[in-house]
Amino acid sequence: MDTQDQHGRTRSPRSPRSPRPSRFAGSLQFARFTRFTRFARSHPATPHTEGPPKAPPRLRLLLAAGAGALALTAGLASPLNPAPDQAEAKADGKDTLTVAVAQSVDSLSPFLAQRLLSTSIHRLTYEYLTNYDAKDNHAIPGFATKWEPSADKLTWTYTIRDDSKWSDGKKATAEDASWTFNKLMSKEGTATSNSGFVSNFKKVTAPSPTELVIELKKPQATMAALDVPIVPKHVWEKVGDISKYNNDKSFPMVGNGPFILDDYKTDQYVKLKANKNFWRGAPKFDELVFKTYKDQDAAVAALKKGEVSFVAGQPALTPAQANELKGTDNVKVNEGPGRRFFALATNPGAQTRDRKKFGDGNKALLDKKVRQALFLSVDREALVDKVFQGQAVEGEGYIPPRFSEYAWKPSADQKLSYDPKKAAQLLDEAGYKKNGDGKRVGKDGKPLDFRILCHATDPNDKAVGKYLKEWWGDLGIGLKVNCLDDVSVPWYAGEYDLAFDGWSVNPDPDFVLGIHACNALPVKAKESAATDNFICDKKYDELYNKQLAEYDPAKRAETVKEMQSWLYDSGYMNILAYPNAVEAYRTDQIKSITTMPTAAGNIYGQDGYWSWWSAVPADGKSSSKDGSSTGVIIGIAAAAVVLVGGGVLFALRRRSTAEDRE
Repeated sequence: MDTQDQHGRTRSPRSPRSPRPSRFAGSLQFARFTRFTRFARSHPATPHTEGPPKAPPRLRLLLAAGAGALALTAGLASPLNPAPDQAEAKADGKDTLTVAVAQSVDSLSPFLAQRLLSTSIHRLTYEYLTNYDAKDNHAIPGFATKWEPSADKLTWTYTIRDDSKWSDGKKATAEDASWTFNKLMSKEGTATSNSGFVSNFKKVTAPSPTELVIELKKPQATMAALDVPIVPKHVWEKVGDISKYNNDKSFPMVGNGPFILDDYKTDQYVKLKANKNFWRGAPKFDELVFKTYKDQDAAVAALKKGEVSFVAGQPALTPAQANELKGTDNVKVNEGPGRRFFALATNPGAQTRDRKKFGDGNKALLDKKVRQALFLSVDREALVDKVFQGQAVEGEGYIPPRFSEYAWKPSADQKLSYDPKKAAQLLDEAGYKKNGDGKRVGKDGKPLDFRILCHATDPNDKAVGKYLKEWWGDLGIGLKVNCLDDVSVPWYAGEYDLAFDGWSVNPDPDFVLGIHACNALPVKAKESAATDNFICDKKYDELYNKQLAEYDPAKRAETVKEMQSWLYDSGYMNILAYPNAVEAYRTDQIKSITTMPTAAGNIYGQDGYWSWWSAVPADGKSSSKDGSSTGVIIGIAAAAVVLVGGGVLFALRRRSTAEDRE
């Protein structure tokens, strides 16, 4: 699953998230890939104040790549009525940036949304207490201008800015933030997204319009990384059952972010207009439209014709699509290290929070030897070479190498390298030996057959599925690749054996780690919940709670790595690859745009709103002020590259997502 970017979630089978988590690309689950987690670069106990960002901590340079300057020229068309050949400025003089996406909105409610697209929209329409600097992901002011803890670090006080207004003209205050957090704490239909951020909250109050006070039960290291959209109290307090309210009936939607959600048609488009009163400065484009394409090739064709401005893929362009676009006039292909992982997830036995079992997962997968045998027969190097064609890094730990502080690698004797002979031995030991037909059977004589959930719209899922079918077939195991438009239904029902999973990881890893904690399990069978794939283990929970309460960055990182080691050894999750962010846009429609990280990173699904907020129309009509605190924009004459030892290196770091499952 890919998920909450906020988490960037993308559930491969089904991001956090935001900026939070999603399982499979194209589904609620895949959105989790993209969700993602948040982690302040600065020590969380250090007070932060608004103003020029502090010099960033040293960045770990990981991947070689070029960040070429972008060429540009003019004009866009209405995303809903594209010109047949070249998009042009609309008759009313508005500049429109149209983004082709291959994922549908699951919900426009910040309390329910998990997919990367949905949480990315919330990043644009609602402010969060803090944001992430585009250059190196350290925490910077957002709705709050500063934040500081008490001596015992159990009480955090946030100074709320006094220059933010809701789009209906009412002033945005600390009371809105207090109401939002208290509603999450109540769990009155609000537990689907972001409830993990407040599980340790004791009390939240707003003593004044510019002061928010959060009291904790115990120390919490994520207080500068609370990726929760703050909603307007005067609007949301009128909602009855939040668990059934998708926030998709009344437009324009009241928000205080850089864009205002102006119109929405299910599985067609999401239309936003620039918030001219945004405190950081109005966006340069007047309109931003996310247009849905069921067929990714059709989206690429639309970009070539000039009918859309940008294509992100699902969540990345395939190598063939990228190569095709590289030869197209007025098109720039952006490729950078990704914040996602692409994985296999096994069903450990779907269960509710009170441990009631449900679903029909194959019980053979409850045996660790069987799970490890499957992973020992997967050639990750071949997948990176043949499926991703080099546009990915071979998978190892749960956190992508882009986040160097938390990245982990298995030791030599721990690593499950490609070894079909050892896999066969483990299956023999587990009691699944080959019969005369070369088929693995259990002691009950039943053949060892599995099902794997696959996103029907994701070519990578399908391609990898073919390899797995061949490799596992050689072991005597049958595999049915079950490709669906929406994998969330069988996933939540626990009606699967394995699934392609993925999440966009946030700068702070708490969100994507939390989706494997016991309290993330659903309260009732088959209902949506924060859990990724029903993992629940006492040891893992102990480690999760330990990292959450650790303010020392180095010590916390060690615990996070220990958690990844546990996940790896458990065999419940196996990371196959870290796909690069591969996307493209028209330089005759977009003059310049910010990547995250700015040296070399992604445009779509950021842990912030920098890309769409900073984008400048190619004709240069925009006169909006640039209030960016990041200062690094890729443009016709800019695109900083760092040359080291004859190579071009990326500075990497960052949280997707929730920020959502893809």
